[in-house]
Amino acid sequence: MSQNGNGIFPAVCPLDCPDTCGLLVHKRDGKIIKVEGNPQHPITQGAICNKVRHMAERVQHPERLMHPLRRVGPKGEGSFEIISWEEAIREIAGKFSQLSTEYGAESILPYSFYGNMGVLSVDGMDRRFFNALGASRLQQTICNSAGTAGWKYTMGFNGGTSPEDTVNADVIIVWGGNIVSTNMHQVVLAEKARKRGAQVIVIDVHRNRTAQWADWFLPLYPGTDTALALGLMHILFRDGLTDELFMERYTVGHQELREHVEAYPPERVAEITGIPVADIERLAKLYGEAEISHIHIGNGLQHHDNGGMNVRTIACLPALTGQWQKTGGGAYKSNSGYTSMNSRALTRPDLRPDSQVRSINMNKIGEALEMTDRPVKALFVYCSNPVVVAPDAERVRTGFAREDLFTVVHDLFLTDTARYADIVLPATSSFENTDIFGSYWHHYIQLQEPIMEAPGECKSNAELFSLLGQAMGFDSEIFSQSEHEMIREALDYPRNPYLNGVTLERLLAESYVKLDMTPKESFLERLSTESGKIELYSKSMERAGLPALPTYTPLKEGYDGLRRPEVGTPYPLMFISPPNHNFLNSTFSNLEKHQKLEKGPLLQIHPEDAAARGITDGDEVTLFNDRGIVELTARVTDKMLPGTVISQGLWWEGKERRQRVNVLTPDRLSDMGNGATFFSTTVEVKRR
Repeated sequence: MSQNGNGIFPAVCPLDCPDTCGLLVHKRDGKIIKVEGNPQHPITQGAICNKVRHMAERVQHPERLMHPLRRVGPKGEGSFEIISWEEAIREIAGKFSQLSTEYGAESILPYSFYGNMGVLSVDGMDRRFFNALGASRLQQTICNSAGTAGWKYTMGFNGGTSPEDTVNADVIIVWGGNIVSTNMHQVVLAEKARKRGAQVIVIDVHRNRTAQWADWFLPLYPGTDTALALGLMHILFRDGLTDELFMERYTVGHQELREHVEAYPPERVAEITGIPVADIERLAKLYGEAEISHIHIGNGLQHHDNGGMNVRTIACLPALTGQWQKTGGGAYKSNSGYTSMNSRALTRPDLRPDSQVRSINMNKIGEALEMTDRPVKALFVYCSNPVVVAPDAERVRTGFAREDLFTVVHDLFLTDTARYADIVLPATSSFENTDIFGSYWHHYIQLQEPIMEAPGECKSNAELFSLLGQAMGFDSEIFSQSEHEMIREALDYPRNPYLNGVTLERLLAESYVKLDMTPKESFLERLSTESGKIELYSKSMERAGLPALPTYTPLKEGYDGLRRPEVGTPYPLMFISPPNHNFLNSTFSNLEKHQKLEKGPLLQIHPEDAAARGITDGDEVTLFNDRGIVELTARVTDKMLPGTVISQGLWWEGKERRQRVNVLTPDRLSDMGNGATFFSTTVEVKRR
């Protein structure tokens, strides 16, 4: 099949989404005319979301970057001139060499995340380059690190219930995740379970699309999830709804936990969470009496000061009722452990001249750019848009505006971040690359081969960092490997038995290959926790200075039902900024069709809070705290408890108003995993 010809081409959705859909891309005369789901894919089975359905408009957008650019005006203005790739590579290599000599290579910092989930796009030649350079390391903790740490303290291995098995569940609890917008194929599987009689329950701070779809929605105050889980445990132990034989064989600490949760009776938990006592009792009874129960742990509840503990505590619940022994029972936080590949072969940490080089947390990029001792003198941004997505975003923007900061951005568009760059490089889309995709939900590895030529002078991350590595004089063999050679190395990883039988040859022939899931049959016998069992009591956490037993700790910036804001408090409203339906983080938010689907950036405010401020539906409002100001349109609604305001989606800065919501969010780190605390934010709102 020619890249320029007509036909239907297999592809993979590259977005940072659990579903990792199989696609079919229709082309005519070298252009994409339609993107649809691949009905042959065993999990996604032809269904795709609107974001991907309109992917052609993103890939073929008239504002897509086509040539390397050099800044010619003030930072942030967006004035650039076209230069050649030779000039760009020479300038970047020269600047990096100069900074390495004058300040040390640690003065150079890569900043990236998973704007493209292809393994080679974010964990391949780029990592080799910055390792060989000796640059500062980036702690990539903006998304799931708090919850991952909490889960691992409890369960060890970073894997949970297989998606296909959840159709067997009698009770499905979606806790802190808007899966209608962010994991649509789990909704399909839950519907199959519901047709068999299962109940779907949603626990969240916001009556989002998933809550509207569910059989029962329980709203709670932000950051009180641990208290609710402890209240459920109290009732499960009190009413004899626990599986004593399972706990005796597969857990440590169940007796200590039994005594500990006596301090969380439903009356106290109701006051903390805002959920009525009767509903807490009913939820515990439904969960404890279900033959098979499954908990889907979402992303949102880990973005709090207590985010790791929220996930750690919820992860204990299936052990109390023995659900891990039942097909479809248990819980899911991430299944990325099943698809782990040979990271050392891909990234080559052995190339580092100094293995002790510093690490900088990506949530703290604003603070890092202010450092005068061992300053950051250069940034290389790819697969991310930190001026929009990083917390305390005005501080971040100020850092990016430094004239002495040499910044390179590799992207498809002139993003808010790229406008502050000295060099902007045009990136390929995933449809123009060779790459390999795992999933952090289902159990299939997928191969993407180029289905169209790169437009203009766009280059992939692999090609870009290969050129830079060679320009810097690094090992030519390491920096000239082909994508297929790197994929072969990534899959050669005997330490992960789930990769057994997954080879490049099979992927080339079949496009997608299922993992060998037979090791999962005995996973309870070989958990990778310190004790080898599910740790309801964790000595590892105790040594780390954390509570050994699940314990509720209130937010540092926020309130619960026991700690209501005092009269005169400057910022009495808790602010949550979850994803919307038509963007993925800041991706798609520059496209007119997606903007129209979202109807603009809105602030959802409860009628009680709106009335107290003289705000009516449709008013223009200002949302503010000590970190910044955002200007939005009010939408008066009772979709959340009073005292909480919601704005969905990460919008690029508007031409006429300030709408980057992360100017309000703190750059504090979570209780574990050094994660982001986006949702532990308080604000005030007034009419404009």
